Amino acid sequence: MNPPHAIDYLAPIIVILILLSIGLAGSSVIAWVGYQRQSLTRSGALGTIGVGTAIFTFGGPAWWLLLIAFFVSSSGLSHFRSGRKRALTDKFSKGARRDIWQVLANGGPGALLSLIYGFQSWPWLGVAFAGALATVNADTWATELGVLSRTPPRLITTGRPVEAGTNGALSLVGTVAALAGAGFIGGLAGGFSLFQSTPPAALGLMLAATLGGFGGAMVDSLLGATIQGVYLCDRCRQETEHRLHHCGHPTRPLRGWPWLDNDGVNFLSALAGMGMAIGLWSLLA
Repeated sequence: MNPPHAIDYLAPIIVILILLSIGLAGSSVIAWVGYQRQSLTRSGALGTIGVGTAIFTFGGPAWWLLLIAFFVSSSGLSHFRSGRKRALTDKFSKGARRDIWQVLANGGPGALLSLIYGFQSWPWLGVAFAGALATVNADTWATELGVLSRTPPRLITTGRPVEAGTNGALSLVGTVAALAGAGFIGGLAGGFSLFQSTPPAALGLMLAATLGGFGGAMVDSLLGATIQGVYLCDRCRQETEHRLHHCGHPTRPLRGWPWLDNDGVNFLSALAGMGMAIGLWSLLA
């Protein structure tokens, strides 16, 4: 048996460096465009570069394209009819420009999965990745389109009509948008998997990611209505996610855990969608 050559040890490192360079270049371009179009803050652009590079390097081009599909579609919807949404921005702790914490809440679970996949290519990791992205995409589509509904939404826990933009509120428009957003990522994931698997397996992935993502978005609404920190301005009698209201008056905790903000809820719902996608995929398989 011939002893291994130095190139045998260097080859994997060279491949990783090539993927790292391509992922860094591609993610940098996306982050720059997002920053220029007012979709990302400076910290959000840096977070996008880090998350995108990790996913391309360890997850591969298909995973990276799913991430880009989420970013492009959600950013586009954030600017859709922005004039009508401007009146609701005070309810949300952050605006249409995503900062690094929003990027990590939405893309962080996928980045962690890609790091694991780089060392252990278990099939369920791809399902989990698609489920996590389908969840955050469903939630974003539901939020961006649901607030435009002319019919008042209803709280997921009680069914009581509430103002548009209220945490945990659902409307027909928003619910349909959530299913469409999850199906968008699920369909792409199933399509990409056709290059490596059979049509039945691709269909199973598509259904698991779509239904898991939709379920994760519903978990997001449930958490938003129950344990997410919401504050009240006593001067304006308005609910908000801000600790300091736009009128300059400090707010007080109204419900939920004060330390759990929207980014934390997004992260937890992505984990929930991930778990549901894996469970559904196991049943379908």
